[in-house]
Amino acid sequence: MAAMVLNSPQAVTMSVYVVRAFAQTREQLATNAAILKRLAEIDRTLLEHDQSLRTIWTRLKPLLAPLPALPKKCFAKRSG
Repeated sequence: MAAMVLNSPQAVTMSVYVVRAFAQTREQLATNAAILKRLAEIDRTLLEHDQSLRTIWTRLKPLLAPLPALPKKCFAKRSG
């Protein structure tokens, strides 16, 4: 807007610079919004996987426990 009032090459250059800066800022904000949306999706997926892994671990844990010791059988020598 200053370029219209001042009508100088420097004012025109600064006006173009300001418009480009605003356009670049808007582009970066849109990019950041897309990144934040994707991160939220990844976070949601990881939470679902975390819950699934907890369920699997809970079910596998008893299977990984050592087997109880079996009683030793006494074998007496037979004389005969």
